[in-house]
Amino acid sequence: MAESMRGLHRSHRCTEVSNKNIGETVTVMGWVQKRRNLGSLIFIDLRDRSGILQLVFNEDTVGKEGYEKAERLRSEFVIAVTGKVEKRSAAVNENLATGDIEVIASDIRILSESETPPFQIEENSQTKDDIRLKYRYLDLRRPDIQKNLMLRSKVANLMRQFMMNEGFLEIETPMLCKSTPEGARDYLVPSRVHPGHFYALPQSPQLYKQLLMCSGYDRYFQIARCFRDEDLRADRQPEFTQADMELSFVDVEDVLEVNERLLKYIFKEAIGVDVQLPLPRMPWQEAMDRFGSDKPDTRFGMELQDVSDVVKGCGFSVFTSALENGGSVRGINAKGQATMPRKKIDKLVEFAKGYGAKGLAYLAVNEDGTYKSSFAKFMTEEELKALVAAMDGQPGDLLLFAADKNKIVWNVLGALRLELAKELDLLDPNQYNFLWVTEFPLLEWSDEENRFMAMHHPFTMPMEEDWDKIDTDPGAVRAKAYDIVLNGTELGGGSVRIHQDDIQEKMFEVLGFTKERAHEQFGFLLDAFKYGVPPHAGLAYGLDRLVMHMVHAESIRDVIAFPKVKDASCLMTKAPGIVDEKQLEELNIKTLEVEEEE
Repeated sequence: MAESMRGLHRSHRCTEVSNKNIGETVTVMGWVQKRRNLGSLIFIDLRDRSGILQLVFNEDTVGKEGYEKAERLRSEFVIAVTGKVEKRSAAVNENLATGDIEVIASDIRILSESETPPFQIEENSQTKDDIRLKYRYLDLRRPDIQKNLMLRSKVANLMRQFMMNEGFLEIETPMLCKSTPEGARDYLVPSRVHPGHFYALPQSPQLYKQLLMCSGYDRYFQIARCFRDEDLRADRQPEFTQADMELSFVDVEDVLEVNERLLKYIFKEAIGVDVQLPLPRMPWQEAMDRFGSDKPDTRFGMELQDVSDVVKGCGFSVFTSALENGGSVRGINAKGQATMPRKKIDKLVEFAKGYGAKGLAYLAVNEDGTYKSSFAKFMTEEELKALVAAMDGQPGDLLLFAADKNKIVWNVLGALRLELAKELDLLDPNQYNFLWVTEFPLLEWSDEENRFMAMHHPFTMPMEEDWDKIDTDPGAVRAKAYDIVLNGTELGGGSVRIHQDDIQEKMFEVLGFTKERAHEQFGFLLDAFKYGVPPHAGLAYGLDRLVMHMVHAESIRDVIAFPKVKDASCLMTKAPGIVDEKQLEELNIKTLEVEEEE
């Protein structure tokens, strides 16, 4: 039978009890982690969110009834225990914060009993993810997950403190917004009051924060919930948290400067890591050319080399045809990997195909200076030597090449260098390599839409020195946009916003918007801009991604209390679910029957 807490008050969390409390009487409450019955003595490891404390039960101090209760205890029972703190009579446990003390129980209440849990509540659980997420309320009891969420809470609090001290105002923006189809797919919410009309859940507070700048609030900040109906990956969720900001009367340097100090403060206060300022910067073009990625991991080398000029006249048609079609030939040097077995190389070829490659050319430089290669027979000795030299190939190196359109070559080799770095254990999780990637293209061509699309969003300011190319070579116009990257992950991004009417109108024209369509979608913002708008800029972090790196988690699911799985469902609550017909009628919605695929 569960007992009441009447008259009881917890005096300490488990690890708040220390050798300074020896001789004192304390009351602690929590879950039974482990029970050891030695006959005349029962030892209980009591767990709460702070850690573990050892309790000792013997009949002399807890009485016959209390001892019998202690005998009944099993894993995950919830108990309240009062007792005296003493120095441990047995060996000290160096692995516990409370390892040199124990509480000799004088009273016990069983507040709640537990069935045998479907998995052990322990750190670094090997339980399958689907079981853990089905019983997430149990998984959340695990000390490593609890530490993650406690650190997340601390990071959010530190952000708030820093932003308040820097003159930012925390202002909430709406959850029920107007749908703006540019960008990712919206989650739609039907309106009961306006039949046939829908709200959208915000993908970000972008338009509202710009309106706040128009309204004179100068510096805005929000830890905002955002929603995107898109396919998931390890660092994506349908609902996520953004640390969002916008500043007035600023340019790029002002935004980068305040954010560098924010990162330095958070990392020092939360995990004791000293971030050296200023953070390095790299233009987007350089990042793509050197690393094949606009979010490069700079903890290791293996940089891309463009060998197009070296191979342009060779006899290997895979290389030459790529160049004839306006593409490039680039390679990476896996130092010391010339002896990699053929089976492993074949796996890398398949990996590359997953990123759009038709294949992957390789050349191993043997220790005796000879070559083992998939294409050597198509090239002369001189051509091969020139290629190896261009790649800084030494005996023992494995050279891997991709030939195609630039975008595909970058994708393939960018992913391949990361895959090799994982396999070769080149990634130090305790190394924090921050990088600003700047000068993004303003626009990118979409074959699907057959038009230019905004690489960030339609309100991003172009670089003044490139604006004269907007009609003749729109793809060459760079943006005043910047991303903050950590160890190969984009933590956040932002830009200076357009605040001049003529530039904004031209931007919409280049994106294929008619004036009517622009006003239909963004009229409230464009109207606001008629009444005196300050120059403004902003940035937003993915809070989940930031904390994921701070705790060395492999997925953002490990830093979110109740995450979704890959198909955007919740294994615990079974959301999304079917709703009552009456609810659908009130919303004027009919559902279509969809045949399930076998």
